[in-house]
Amino acid sequence: MESTALLRPVPAGRQGTRTSEWLMFLPAEWRSMVIEPIYFKQHREYEIAASRSFGYDADDCTCYYAHRYALNEIRSDDDEDFYEVVAYGESVHAWRLRDERWLIYRIAHTAGDSTPGRGFFSFADRHPR
Repeated sequence: MESTALLRPVPAGRQGTRTSEWLMFLPAEWRSMVIEPIYFKQHREYEIAASRSFGYDADDCTCYYAHRYALNEIRSDDDEDFYEVVAYGESVHAWRLRDERWLIYRIAHTAGDSTPGRGFFSFADRHPR
């Protein structure tokens, strides 16, 4: 999902991220340390399950970033009935802190795992790509 050429902007009127979505995985103790976005832009891929969201501050600088994708594969238990499962998926949320670092929350999902992936936090000098 590195190439932005694969992602198409969501049509006007459907852009934006619900306010609560950008806060969903942000721990309460960090909320006062992040820069709050005033508007969002969303991009979706129509050929695979993938999307990217960007939140911007008053200076039009990115202060929130998120992406999600799922790669599917065909499986069969009896070679007669086939079904699709997620082979690998990832969900990332990142917030720009007031000291210009990024707080990143990443969840990876793998095939055969019936539970949601386990998330973890990290810091970076820039948002994920």
